[in-house]
Amino acid sequence: MNIRFALASAAALALAACGSNEPAEITTDETSATETAATIDTPTPDASDPQDFVDTIAASDMFEIEAGRLAQEMGKSQKVKDFGAMMVKDHTASSDKLKAAVAQAGGDLALAPELTPAQQGNLEQLRSAGENFDLVYAQQQVSAHDMALQLLRAQAQSGTVGALKTFAGETATVVESHLQQARQLP
Repeated sequence: MNIRFALASAAALALAACGSNEPAEITTDETSATETAATIDTPTPDASDPQDFVDTIAASDMFEIEAGRLAQEMGKSQKVKDFGAMMVKDHTASSDKLKAAVAQAGGDLALAPELTPAQQGNLEQLRSAGENFDLVYAQQQVSAHDMALQLLRAQAQSGTVGALKTFAGETATVVESHLQQARQLP
């Protein structure tokens, strides 16, 4: 199954479940925000398609870089601003490593990052979050890093292209650290 299609479908279903195409209402009460924010249970991605892996990780890096820039500009707490700066730095490095792994793998693999509709929606939600930016950003970061970690682990464990397996194994430790830090955001 095409991972990008699955993620887009899951996002569409989550929005439909909320009964609106508008971003979920975010409140300052953390419990309410967690209950009202759209959540997507993402199944462990299929690591058997190297191009889907490349596409998904490239889009993930692109999303993290753009969201990190927004965090630096719009974040309310210094912790969010600093995390955003780290995301720009680390995901730019990840993109460079992915590019090298794709080149090393050769074959028909191509690197053409493109944000998914769900990622585009998340960026729009961040841009319009106002005073709730930090909360929305933190929730999105936990979700995005959890999905990326699942994909990286699956690729490292059962991928079929050596360069991508190596990239995934090395990158998974960084993403795991990001996930732990994202859970500590205000």
